[in-house]
Amino acid sequence: MPSTGQGSGKNKGSKGFLGNERTSLFHRLMDRRKITNPKEETKSLLHRLYLLAKILPELADKRDLGGYYESLFQKLQRRHQGEGITGLLLLYPSYVIHVIESSSDVLYSVIQDLRDMQQQARPLLLESKILVMSHNIPGRLFQRWEYTLLNIAAKRLDYTLQREPIEKIITECLTALLKLGLHMQKAYTESPNDPGSVLDSVPELIIPQDLIGRLLKAKELLTPAQFLGIYNASLNIIMDSELVWPMPEHILPAIRK
Repeated sequence: MPSTGQGSGKNKGSKGFLGNERTSLFHRLMDRRKITNPKEETKSLLHRLYLLAKILPELADKRDLGGYYESLFQKLQRRHQGEGITGLLLLYPSYVIHVIESSSDVLYSVIQDLRDMQQQARPLLLESKILVMSHNIPGRLFQRWEYTLLNIAAKRLDYTLQREPIEKIITECLTALLKLGLHMQKAYTESPNDPGSVLDSVPELIIPQDLIGRLLKAKELLTPAQFLGIYNASLNIIMDSELVWPMPEHILPAIRK
């Protein structure tokens, strides 16, 4: 252990690459990584959130939802400076699918806002559910955050789809959304276009409204309130020492016998 008191040079704590006291190999490795790539070490980890919800039937203009989230994200970016927000809000005639990429603080703020919205007299979104939250993703699918209106008629679930397990439907929806993001990423790289025109070229990747309705009824998916309740719950961790100490009897007398 390095000594912090006065004495000879060999008794003093050694300095790390950045001049701070280095007390372990971990600190030495961290010093080296800060020098080789300081920006990478200080940036926030990236996460992706998938949300589903039903639109308030009385909402005349679906674009009001796009304006609502534009205003919300402006507030969040002022509060969390340097943490970019990208994603896509798909506005169906009756439902929404919202994919958001940002830091964990921003995403939890979005979930909290959605929970608080449910308590209003006339919430813009109803029956909200969290499809999944992906942590520490390697990169962004979307260049920016935007929304688009979809003109898709509602369909009735066929018998085969009704019998499919919910886990399979969730997997298929996530796969379609990931493919949609990759397609949009490639399309924007070649030439920036309106998201609506990009989506028109891949109708097979647009999740049908009936599937969204089925997912919103699934008990396997959490509401924003349920998600935050689990996230904010205190952890009761039992240490190994609590399981073996104090011993029910002394060990030495048992060994002597």
